[in-house]
Amino acid sequence: MEYWDIYDINKQRTGRTMQRNDFTMQPGDYHLTVLGVICRPDGKFLITQRAMNKHWAAGWWEVSGGGVMAGETSEEAVRREVFEETGLDVTGAEGGYQFSYRRESEGDNYFVDIYRFMLAFEESDVRPQFSEMQGFMLADKAQIEELARQGIFLHYDSIRNVFEL
Repeated sequence: MEYWDIYDINKQRTGRTMQRNDFTMQPGDYHLTVLGVICRPDGKFLITQRAMNKHWAAGWWEVSGGGVMAGETSEEAVRREVFEETGLDVTGAEGGYQFSYRRESEGDNYFVDIYRFMLAFEESDVRPQFSEMQGFMLADKAQIEELARQGIFLHYDSIRNVFEL
């Protein structure tokens, strides 16, 4: 069973944990999620298409990411999530933390730390985790904006600035 640390409104660990995906949080409690945006030197971004068996936003496009496990740092989590989902190791890649945002909704309060890494890789280097995604593409900013315009790019309004090079 996986656990997340519980954070306060100042994004400080409280010392308490919660079961992963237990969205019955108390007011003022938050969990932490990360997104890892991978950009090649040619300006193309690695985006993935969510598996069709996903409970929410099945088939939508997104960037790699997920929950920060209890005891894990945000940076450790983004490296782990990117590697698990794509097979790409961003250790030593140029870039890193860009910004954070906070969301509050009934029972599911969270922070999201956004990272961007510049990494030279080929499509053949990507090893998709098909339990999480049904495919991937290398897209430029205009292609991502078009997917967002269609309403099928997850988190776009919150992370659009990370696609500015």
